Order: sequence, then structure tokens, then C-alpha cells
Amino acid sequence: MNTNKQHPAGAKAKFAVRPVVAAVALAMASLSHAQQAAPAGKEEVKLETVVVTANKRAQNLQDVPMAITVLNDAVLQRNNVKDFDDLPALSPALSVSYSTQPGNFSINMRGIGTYSLGIGVESDVSVIIDDVPYAMQANAFKDLADVNRIEVLKGPQSTLFGKSSIAGAVNISTKPIDSIWKTKASTLLTSDGEWRASTSVSGALSDTVRMRLAAGKTSFGGVVKNLYDGGKLNGSRDTNLSGKLEWTPDDNWTVVFSPRASKFTKACCVQPFNSMSNFAGAVYNLNNGTTYAAGGYMPASQVLKGIVPGPDNVSVRNDYPAGGKARDVGAGLKVSYAFGEDSVLAKHTLTSVTSWSHYKMNDYQDGDATDSDVLGKALISNKLIGVSGGLYQYGLFDVKAKTQELRLTSPDKSSVRYVAGLWYGKNELARELTRAPVTTYVTDYGATAYNTNYAIFGQGSFDLTPQTSVVAGLRYNKEDTGYSFSRYNPPPATSRVLTEYFHGDDTEKKATGKIGLEHRLDPATMAYATYSTGHKGKAYDLTSSFNAAIAKTQPVPGEDAKSIEAGVKMSLLNNRMSLDLAVFRTNFTGFQQSAGFTDADGIFRTTLHSIGGLRTSGFESDLNWRVSRELLLNGSFAYTKAIVTSFENGPCYSVLNAAGTGTTPGGNCAANPKYNNTNVADLAGKTLPNAPKFKLNLGGQYDILTDRSYNGFVTTAFRWQSKTQFNLNQDPMTEQGGYGIVNLGAGIKDKKDGFKLSFMVNNVFNKSYATGLANTWVNGTWTAKAPNPVAIVNTTSWTPARDYQRYFSVRADMQF
Repeated sequence: MNTNKQHPAGAKAKFAVRPVVAAVALAMASLSHAQQAAPAGKEEVKLETVVVTANKRAQNLQDVPMAITVLNDAVLQRNNVKDFDDLPALSPALSVSYSTQPGNFSINMRGIGTYSLGIGVESDVSVIIDDVPYAMQANAFKDLADVNRIEVLKGPQSTLFGKSSIAGAVNISTKPIDSIWKTKASTLLTSDGEWRASTSVSGALSDTVRMRLAAGKTSFGGVVKNLYDGGKLNGSRDTNLSGKLEWTPDDNWTVVFSPRASKFTKACCVQPFNSMSNFAGAVYNLNNGTTYAAGGYMPASQVLKGIVPGPDNVSVRNDYPAGGKARDVGAGLKVSYAFGEDSVLAKHTLTSVTSWSHYKMNDYQDGDATDSDVLGKALISNKLIGVSGGLYQYGLFDVKAKTQELRLTSPDKSSVRYVAGLWYGKNELARELTRAPVTTYVTDYGATAYNTNYAIFGQGSFDLTPQTSVVAGLRYNKEDTGYSFSRYNPPPATSRVLTEYFHGDDTEKKATGKIGLEHRLDPATMAYATYSTGHKGKAYDLTSSFNAAIAKTQPVPGEDAKSIEAGVKMSLLNNRMSLDLAVFRTNFTGFQQSAGFTDADGIFRTTLHSIGGLRTSGFESDLNWRVSRELLLNGSFAYTKAIVTSFENGPCYSVLNAAGTGTTPGGNCAANPKYNNTNVADLAGKTLPNAPKFKLNLGGQYDILTDRSYNGFVTTAFRWQSKTQFNLNQDPMTEQGGYGIVNLGAGIKDKKDGFKLSFMVNNVFNKSYATGLANTWVNGTWTAKAPNPVAIVNTTSWTPARDYQRYFSVRADMQF
């Protein structure tokens, strides 16, 4: 792997244009074929109708004036989707940014995500499962258990889904209850040690009661090797149990109770070294004099024993756990009443959705990322500190949530179609964190945050003519928020004594809305244009750097978004093909983020604050094509330009100085008199982290039909994305070059759906790539010291992807 590979500008431009040309050619070919009728006598095949609930009502995807990527059960199975980490490979609008532990992961939509997560900051992309949103985004990073359909809703969704949907939403539906008894089981094994097993039973208990019970267990050690104990890291283990109990006493009432419970471990977030250099760029080797300064200048050959930093290094030496262990329990109660023909609200449906959940995660991290006795040899004022071992941290996230929604849905077949409702939600969050055992690394604090939301919302369509409709929606939200922050005397103190306490409360009222026009060009083609606004509430910077000065600035103002989107949805080739195209432009103001910045006093701080603005714009397409009875193809493409529009005092990155003895600011970093002549970077026009301009996904399945009791099939999936910058400061050392990944599969399946056996080769061409990169110039932790010439040391590290190298899998699915 060469994560920092540079290409000539012409070569990059030429390569970047290819996906656009391919998408345009595909669209033109589709439109050409659309004019051709199926040959006489040939068996007619069509695409299945895709039903979505993006507007809180069941609708045909092609009738919804919104850019949506739908991942149905067949696509999820074909790609062996396990958890949320797998979804960006199937939806170009999505990406996931990883951090030091799962509580700080970020889901990004169209390049926009929350770069400062915590209990006092909400996400920009909400995750909703069966009408219930997660109170904290970290809860989404577990197995997608018993999932039937995933709708990726792009752009602001605040009108219907609330204030944490300012950039988009991921709307997940679990599998329905079967009308007749069915028992299903599935298992998967991979060549690199992953295994999964799941089962479900579903059916009718009586004429009015049906039930579904599903359970699953998965385990994957990870792709990072821990030489300290021979184990693996950056993997996960999950156990889940969910159920549904449905009661339909008559034709009007439907009651569904859905309990769930899960526990999961993410042994994650470790970044092995992929380069180390000193002496003005000399490549690392065991004898070049690099030493670990924080541990009494121990040689790198000792601290990194067995580790050779390089492009393919996946080895670390950690003597303390990494990641987090979590458990989640909760339940939902959905009650629906369909009004009768003789009612004033004939054919309307009144729905109540009630939920309760409790998510708890214990997180931990190796503070020095070594297994050496760095403290036993460390000096303060030229004296040993008298402590052995290393640095470590541990903490706790505790999140309790309650929601209540009441909504009225009008009939589908009417000139006026609408949904209107009331919303209540209360989230109570707590965070504990301790860093130990000594030095300036230590801290000990506890924080709480709450937010209580009350909202009234409505959205509808009004037919101006049989072909043209107006879409309009409005949401009014009142939010009460508050926090407390307690700091304690840190380790090595043995008793916990409160040293500082802060608290605060706030109330905010905000309206968001949507208006648009949709027009039927013909029965198979719909064009639309919409304008929508979004809002995310005020935030609190409840991290280890919290102090009296920060408390005076709380809360941080909320975010606002204004978005324009236009698109066309086409059913072509006599409904054998669907092609959806969309263009968009969304401006964000007051974006909450905690990247380092320089204040007017010239002091560099890393605190939560609002930057001037961001903008994401681009073009997207989604294609599904039933070429024949045997062949089904799907594809999606996104061109996304996600940039900073205003941030004049942004963070700088460093480069080696001319003498090779230190660093100097790089890029467009320059002294600015507005910030006490401190070096700052004007980031206007610069790309946002983890927001590649181009992403392309192609996939398909070809069924080999036989005259036996089973058929064969082959599958393929290809994804490609352009270069990705992982750091807001635009450091060229944290840029991942463009790459493409190919997966191939084959198998057999029973014609009566009794069994299916699948084989897959993942990352066929063994293309290595990173899902995160970091770059550090240091002469404190790693240095070169006498008798070697004193020199600065540069280290880069990477997060290898789950499929950073080729692996094989076999999967068996059975139904009884």
C-alpha cells in the first residue's frame, strides 16, 4: 500500500473523469433502450416495486421526490453486510470517520458529519430503526441484526426526523413477521477468522397474534496483530436478541411490541505505524538511533520489537485493551388505528410509537501504545518518577432515552396526502473518564447532559393537476438542554475529591421546513425540485479540556442548513430499469467542530466552537436494471464537493524545516494580525475530512437456471473512490490515494428457498487501503539523541480497512 502516493495533475484529472463519463454513457444507453419494446414472445421481466417509508408513510420509491439509496435484503445478503461499517461500500453518499473509540465515530452524509462527538454534541446524521432514533450515534456501530431494508436519505431531514438529521438520515426497517411459520438459519466463515451465526422463527400463534424471534452471534478478532499477547485488534464481537409480537384484534387495530437486547465489543481504533523517519527523512531501521524519549530514551528496536513500520505493517505492541464493551436494551410499542369508512377521518391512520432504551459502554485505551515500561525509566527534573508500567485510560458512556410520537396519516389515493404529528423525546447522557497513572496525561472527570424535545410537524403533497403536485412541510421544535461537569483530583490520588463543578441550562425554539414541486413528465418519469432547511441544537463541550473559561462560552450555538435539490426518477425499458438522478447544493452555517484553531489572543486551542460555514454540492445517480430473468445489475455514483466556505483561523499542518532540525508551518499557513500575528490557515475552499469527490458502486447477480431442484448464481461487486483527505488541516501526509475494490462470488440455491450456499472472494486484487491516516512530527516522544545526531522524528500511522487484504468467505442460509 502507498497511502501517500502522488499522481501528476493531468493523470489525476483523467482518472477522475472516467466515472462521470461512464455514468453519462450508462444513462444515455438506458434512455436509448427505453424506446425499444420487448421482443414478441419473450418472457416479460420487471423490477420489483421498492417500498420506502422516507416520508413516514409507505410509498413507491419512484414516487418520492428525494434522493434515496435503498439497500434491500437481497443486496445486504449478497454483500454479506454485518454492521454499519459495511454500508459506505454500498452507498456513495455515506462514509464513516473513525476515532480513538466507538463513542467518537462519525457517520457522514455527502461529506458532512460531526467531527466532535460526545454526550453534549448531537450527530449530523440520525439513525432510525423502526421509527425510533438512536439517542447517541455510537449505538449504531453494532451488528445490523434482522434488518430487512436500509434507506439512505440524503440531505436535511429535519422536518420529519428532527434536529439530529441536519445532513441526512439512515432509516432502517427490520424484517416483518411471516404469515406462516418459518424458521431460518444462517452461518458464515472467513479465511481470516470471522464467523457469524443467526437464526429466526416467525409465524402466527392464532388468528389475531403473530410473533417473530431472532438471535445472532458474530466474532472477528481483527486485522491488527498485537505482538504483546498474540491477539488481534480492530475487530468486534456481538450477541443480539430481538423480537416482535403483533396483535390485530380486528381490521382497525394493529399493536406491535418490539423488545431487543444486545451486547457488543469493539476492540478497535488502533493505528499501526506505516512509516518512521528521522535525520531529515532517513527511513527507519533498527540501528538509526531513534529512541522513545518519554521512557528514558529507550531504543526503538526495544519499544517496537518485532514491528517494522512500513506500508503494510499491521502490528502493534499494546499492553492495555482498546475500544469498548457495550450493551443495549430497549423496546418499542407501535399502535395503529385505521379509521373506518363511516368516520370523519375515513381511511386515515392514527399511529402511536413509544420507545425506551438504555445504552451503556465501557471504553478503554492504551495511552502510550506500547508494552514497554515507559514510566519506570521516565524522568521529571532528572529524577525517576517511581512508577512502573505505562499510560492508560478508561471511561463510561451511559445513555437513557424515551420517545413518544403520535401521527396522523392520510389516505394514499387523494389529491391531498399528508402526515402530521406530535413528538416528544428525552435523552439523559453521562460520561466518566479517567486517565492514569501519572504525568500531565492524567485526568478524572464526570459529566452529564440532557436534552428534552417537543415538536409539532407536518408534511404533505397537494395535486395542482393530475401531473403536478406541491410538496410542503414544517416542523416547530422546542428543546430544553443542560449539563453538569465535575472534575476530581486526578491519579495518582487514591481518593476521589471534587475540585471543580460547573452546570448550565438552555432553551431553544426553532422551525425547519421543506417546499417543492414534483411533475410527472409521463407515467414512468417524475421530475422534482425541493428547498429544505435543517437545524441541529446547541452543544456543550464536555471533554477533558473543560474549564471555567470554556464554561462561560457554553452552550455552543446550533447549526443551520439550507438545501436545494433537483432530480428526475425514471422507470425505463417497460419497468425493467429504474434510473434516479439528482443534483444538490447545501450550505451549513455555525458548524460545530473541535479541530484546533487560534483565538484572537493568538493562543491555539482545541475546543468545541462554530466555524463560519461549509458547503456540499454535487450529482448522484442510482440504477437498478433487470436485464433478463437471469441477470440483475445495480449501480450508484456520486460526485460530491464538500468544502469549507469560511474558516480563516483554521489549523495548520507541519513540514520539516530546511535544516532538518524541526518543523515549520506548511500549506497556506501564514501570520495573521487578527490573531496576534500567529500562524493560521485560511481553509476557505478546502475539502472536508473523509469526503472523496468521486465514488462509484457497481454490482450484480447472474442466475444460472437449471432443470434440477437447484440453480446456480454468480455475483460481483466493484467500488471505486477518488483520493481522500483525512485531516481538516489538509496535511498531504494524511491523504489516501484513490482505489478500487472488486469482490466476486458464486453459489447454489434451492428453487424452493430451502437452502443457499455462497462463496466469495473479497478484495480480489489484494488492494491495500486505509480508513484513517495520522501524521506526527515530534522531537519529544520519539527522537534521536546522543551519541546519535539530535534530529526530529516523523511518524505516520494508518487504520487498515477490514478488507485491506484479500480474504475468502463461505455462507450457508437455510429455511425450514
